[in-house]
Amino acid sequence: MKNSTASTRTQWTGMVPVDDTALAVTDSGGPGIPVIYLNGQFATQGYWRRVIAELGTEWRHITYDERARGRKSKRSADYSFEAAVRDVDAVLEARGVDRALVVGWSYGAVVGAHWAARNPGRTLGAVLVDGAFPYDWLDEAMEQRIRKMFRRMGWFLPLLRPTGLAPRMTAEQQADSNIELGRLSRERELGPVLDNLTVPVRYVVASGTSFGSRGDEQERMRTGLDAATVRNPNIRISAKVAGNHGAILKKEFPAIAEAVREVAALDRTAC
Repeated sequence: MKNSTASTRTQWTGMVPVDDTALAVTDSGGPGIPVIYLNGQFATQGYWRRVIAELGTEWRHITYDERARGRKSKRSADYSFEAAVRDVDAVLEARGVDRALVVGWSYGAVVGAHWAARNPGRTLGAVLVDGAFPYDWLDEAMEQRIRKMFRRMGWFLPLLRPTGLAPRMTAEQQADSNIELGRLSRERELGPVLDNLTVPVRYVVASGTSFGSRGDEQERMRTGLDAATVRNPNIRISAKVAGNHGAILKKEFPAIAEAVREVAALDRTAC
């Protein structure tokens, strides 16, 4: 594989302007393969620290906090999914990266799948961590449940915002984002996106439940991946791990790092 990316030799941390806001970005620098990490819906770049440590310094790690997430990224008038996809472009452009390996968890996995499908020439491959499962989990009852859950959390979320553990978004904005994710995850919406992926894609799939899920809801969502792997030979499951959705980055980081290595090796082979 020939790396056409302009490399930064030293670590850089700063703000990247995009649209009406600015994002807190960290770039480890170096000549290694660029890996851009896409966070969970309301998570921060710090969640990736174990994966990054496992991969080590031979890679160029680029992390950032989405709009109104973390301690430094600014608020915006636009928290839509399309804005999240645009932000990937903004961060890569700001750091002078032409091609990158995309790693996304949960919401970030859906963002990563869309970005990779739209930018095959700029994508070395993708590792999608317990997300981007085409499954119709959103109905009217679920939508009401989501809105109720975020309203009930609304009283204490402001207390966590100074620490970066909660986004600087209203309960309604968070609910809207989660509901939009449900609509985008429907088989008729996400299925064609996965079918159009032409780069190597590896999934690391968690087990059990996650915050806000009930019974076997989470496992049923994961079954939506089965048909996608049959239709598109570029997509494979790298590992099914014991850790649940919320703990997967903390407990299953070796499996995620191994999937990154697997995808990178496939790109080298293709070249």
